[in-house]
Amino acid sequence: MKKIKSLSERGQTAHNNVLRIDFELFFEASGNMYHKETNPSGAFPLNTAENKQSWHLLKEKLEMLSLEKSIPTWTANYTSCLGDEVFRKALAGFLEKFLTKCPINPDHLGISAGATAIVELSTWLLANRGDVAVFPTPSYPVYKQDIGNKAGIERYNLITHHEISEISQQPSLKIKHLEKAKKDIEKQGKKFKILVLTTPDNPTGLIYTKKQLNKIADWCINNHIHLIVNEIYGLSLIDTTHPKIKEDYKKSIGFVSFAQVMQAKKSPYLHLWYALSKDLGISGFRVGAVYSLNEPFIKAYDNLNAPHLVSNHTQWMLSEVLSDHHFMEKYITHNQQALTESYALVANYLKQLKIPYVASRGSLFVWADFSEFLKKPTLKAETKFWEKLYQNTGILLTPGEGFGHSKKGLYRIVFPCFGIDDLEVAMKRVSTYIEKIRAKS
Repeated sequence: MKKIKSLSERGQTAHNNVLRIDFELFFEASGNMYHKETNPSGAFPLNTAENKQSWHLLKEKLEMLSLEKSIPTWTANYTSCLGDEVFRKALAGFLEKFLTKCPINPDHLGISAGATAIVELSTWLLANRGDVAVFPTPSYPVYKQDIGNKAGIERYNLITHHEISEISQQPSLKIKHLEKAKKDIEKQGKKFKILVLTTPDNPTGLIYTKKQLNKIADWCINNHIHLIVNEIYGLSLIDTTHPKIKEDYKKSIGFVSFAQVMQAKKSPYLHLWYALSKDLGISGFRVGAVYSLNEPFIKAYDNLNAPHLVSNHTQWMLSEVLSDHHFMEKYITHNQQALTESYALVANYLKQLKIPYVASRGSLFVWADFSEFLKKPTLKAETKFWEKLYQNTGILLTPGEGFGHSKKGLYRIVFPCFGIDDLEVAMKRVSTYIEKIRAKS
């Protein structure tokens, strides 16, 4: 590790550890972005979870608000460190109608500048430095930094399967996996304090059923372990009845919000994360939320959230948007249709190429198995294929490293970060490259 005298030990650690291993190539690819007319040989960074399918609708709405509405005086003032009351009420009403389908008390919402801030501060308050948070894998790589950089909490990758065929319809997490993880962690002299689930999942796109959530919640409550469910993709759902993909789904599994489980059990060990970055495609607006019925937790959140506050102007603008349920219903419908069409395009290319993938039910991702093209089942070989794919096609996927999975050669494809016509160009490049590799071998 490079020593820098002008920085603290924490500063040196931050200097020497990149946030994501694919960021350097992402910025390189972003500087050479594909455009049909001006840069037809450009790159396709399909590695960052951005949804650009419906931004034009939201952009038009926000521009109209700016012209028609007067900015209220309160936006220039200090407001609650949990988020302004106007925004929390608007968000609660939006969540009740479209996501949770059950009452949400705005007094139990905490608003911070993005999902990262929500994750960081929540885990800071629920566990001590050196405690362990468990993530069923594969799971979003940057959780490790989000819980570790400041809170000092360790990530435990709980492997429940090896082949993606084992999770073809729903997540495979069972109580026996949690018991095994608990024993393993305690054997190391550490505490299993937090379990984090994401539904729909990142990267698999799978959904936990209400029955699964209830069983897992009961186990966590009995063991005094905090269960946090991240529903950041809760409205980014795929229409599994679409004729191009319906054959992939053997079971009908609809999304059910964890808030319903929380309402029934009313336990201080159950919490919900949400953000507007994915479902609304506004990651740059930096708006995340935590919902909990644990009153001491909400009070503690209020006391520590000041450095993470969202701009009052942003809160006001979004409260106007979220309160317009007619517009939001139109937006969500359009967004889900666009997501389904883009997902179906990617899935069908993979199917034609005989590349195994998980049949996604939601999220912005396809989790695909390219292990056939690795000379050896190693991290080095996995990284080499990822780099060669980019160098030869301009297609940048999210590499498997960091997801915590046991099998090498799996990569995440983000499908809604380009329009569908451009996405087809990207998948044609992938198809051509794969066919050339197979022809050579």
